[in-house]
Amino acid sequence: MRYEGIQSYYDFKNFSTDQLKKDAQKLIDDAKAVYDAVGSVDKEKVTFDNVIQPLLDIERESYTRGVALQLPSMVALDKDLRDASSEAEKQLDEFSVEMSMRKDIFDNLVVFSLTDEAKALDAELTRYVEKSVTDGKRNGLHLPEAKRLEIKDIKKRISELGVNFNKNLNEDTTSLSFEESELSGVPEDLVKSFDRDESGKCVVTMKYPHFFPVTRKCNNPKTRFTMEKTYQSRCMAENTAIIEEIVELRRQQAEILGYADHATYIQEVRMAKNPETVHKFLGELSSKVQQLWKDEQAVMMEMKKAEAAELGFEYSGKLDFWDFRYYMAMVEEKQYAVDQEKLKEYFPMEVVTAGLMDIYQKILGLKFTKVEGGEVWHEDVEMWKVEDQASGDDVGYFYLDLYPRDGKYGHACMMQLQPGCLDRLGKRQKSVVVMLTNFSKPTKEKPSLLDHKEVETYFHEFGHVMHGICSQTNTSRFFGTNVERDFVEAPSQMLENWVWEEESLRLMSGHYKDGSALPKEMLDKLVASKNANAGGFNLRQVFLATFDQRLHSSKTKVDTAQLIKDTYKEIVGIDTIPGTNFAAIFGHLVGYDAQYYGYLWSEVYSQDMFATRFAKEGVMNLKTGLDYRNIILKPGGSIDGVDLLKNFLGREPNQEAFLRSKGLAL
Repeated sequence: MRYEGIQSYYDFKNFSTDQLKKDAQKLIDDAKAVYDAVGSVDKEKVTFDNVIQPLLDIERESYTRGVALQLPSMVALDKDLRDASSEAEKQLDEFSVEMSMRKDIFDNLVVFSLTDEAKALDAELTRYVEKSVTDGKRNGLHLPEAKRLEIKDIKKRISELGVNFNKNLNEDTTSLSFEESELSGVPEDLVKSFDRDESGKCVVTMKYPHFFPVTRKCNNPKTRFTMEKTYQSRCMAENTAIIEEIVELRRQQAEILGYADHATYIQEVRMAKNPETVHKFLGELSSKVQQLWKDEQAVMMEMKKAEAAELGFEYSGKLDFWDFRYYMAMVEEKQYAVDQEKLKEYFPMEVVTAGLMDIYQKILGLKFTKVEGGEVWHEDVEMWKVEDQASGDDVGYFYLDLYPRDGKYGHACMMQLQPGCLDRLGKRQKSVVVMLTNFSKPTKEKPSLLDHKEVETYFHEFGHVMHGICSQTNTSRFFGTNVERDFVEAPSQMLENWVWEEESLRLMSGHYKDGSALPKEMLDKLVASKNANAGGFNLRQVFLATFDQRLHSSKTKVDTAQLIKDTYKEIVGIDTIPGTNFAAIFGHLVGYDAQYYGYLWSEVYSQDMFATRFAKEGVMNLKTGLDYRNIILKPGGSIDGVDLLKNFLGREPNQEAFLRSKGLAL
């Protein structure tokens, strides 16, 4: 059944490829008719009602209908439907590029922006008109026709290549076969759960629930090397060519538009404003973190030396690429006595989910109810209704799709399926959101058990879900997570702090066998381990952000494998594995281009918000939570990120809490 207020059909089990193709074409036809009408309005007769309102309406409608056609490519069981959805996404992206390059619409927007009617608009609509004109200029609509056509061709090609890049990764089913003896150190229940090939060997896939435990726990360096080499070389032939072409096209586009490079073009409309600021931020952070990493490496080297003697492999006197995750895990266990496998037993999925929901409901003043019989694409998918606790008003719905399966999107993400903005009649729509993750599936013997890092991921992604649920803008353009891209992670990162606080950890843990509480000693050790490996972890983030910046600041064609190798060696001090190219599996390069620094950048703000308000006023404090909901989440992107922060903090944001949270001196 279709729950009230949900506009799209999500039961992809009963959805044909023909219907999907028809729906995509119908959306394009409907939208084109609106754009044609707006573009053909006489310059002398331009008004809000014949230019702005139709654009607001079609933008909102195209978003909701478009995302429902794109979602099957990430979640549908049927490969033909996933492929058709990928093709529809290309088609819609291409159409979107066409429409974004309409000079007739741009000219009418500019004309409208100069009218008295425009000057009398409220703040959000004024922002909408200003940003639409800015976007037009950033698309080169003020340039001569030949240049505009060139930009349009480049944009179409970039978007087509991006869809192919992601599709290759989603459809990848690379696996390796190992004897059980080659997997020593890997948790026994995981080894038992592996499928077997015809010779009885364990089949280990490159999906997260296999890759991470094996590379973190297997004490056989050869196995870890093989796993890392295979993982880092997935889709290498096809995706290296794709990403290098995309980067070159972005460089050309920036040049035509008069920007120094793609990074300058991207950061102009971000909080950072320019690459110089990003360069300074990453450089200063890198030098502060280097000392932590040096100390951590010394400890890891001692561990490796001792293990070489114990297990009889040759000690090379250096840390290898395939040692990074393994010795990080060992540091957690030996230095902080945090045994992630033991800890997992206290984080069964049902308990974590119930606790997480309890926490979010309490601090944000919401009520969640699980609903049955809704239209969903797989039996594992849960559907939840959200109401405002105080008024009882229906806010919207969210779907949880938590476990991996072939062909499903392989990481963790949140997607807004329907914005809770105003409809064409000025009535508020229901907000509809989905969260996709890839946690280990339950087995006959055990429920799905999460390690603490996965609990943190769950909390983070659910934070994005709440951004989508609590936002209440008038337009779809500024709804929910449509904030500056280097601010978008801050609200979710802020909420990660709850998985390190005793009060909240107690609410979302309990042994899977008898529900017994997480022992105080284990909990204290876990909390103490928060900054374990802070040097290595943050330096890896600096490496990824620096690689992304260099890639998009280059004035010539880039050899991505060489740039990865050189940048990793320079920043982390370790050699990458020959014959691999992380750029070919670095999904952020499509859609988060020249923006990876945003993870670290927004953490500055997330820690400032937490330390200034929640740490002082209480992590379960409803008043602070409601301030957070109303001041940070509710406005979406209708207000600049820095102003949202100032309103919540009562002052300008600063880096102090961020540096302290990393264990760094101020």
